[in-house]
Amino acid sequence: MQRLEHLEHLDKHLVDELAQVARETVREELREQARGQRRKAAFYAGSGATALYAGAAVSLAVGLALALVLPGWAAALITAVILAAASYALRSAARPSAPSTPGTGQTAAPGGAPVPPVPSTPPTAGVVPPRPDESRPADSHHRP
Repeated sequence: MQRLEHLEHLDKHLVDELAQVARETVREELREQARGQRRKAAFYAGSGATALYAGAAVSLAVGLALALVLPGWAAALITAVILAAASYALRSAARPSAPSTPGTGQTAAPGGAPVPPVPSTPPTAGVVPPRPDESRPADSHHRP
């Protein structure tokens, strides 16, 4: 009997050691992946900041070119309208409107499935509507 207890102790020790090795391995792998992701994110942030400054320089150049033939306020206004139109076009391209399902007036989800209509009133707290698949007698909703 003591021999079995000794084996159980060895088993538990082996399982604990294996679990610790697995945790350390996973932790090290996650650290390595996070290090690569941080570097990638820093490059994207630098790229975005550089693009922002490049866009500002281009808009300044457009404004100054327009200021050669127009008053300064008009050149600035035209440049602002051009930038606003470009911003609206980029937003529309990034977030297209959902197509509507013909004949139903419902919009379709990106996968093509119709989106259910939004209820006109919010649900009330504590009241659970009956499920359509349950058939209940009329008096069963009053429980003693």
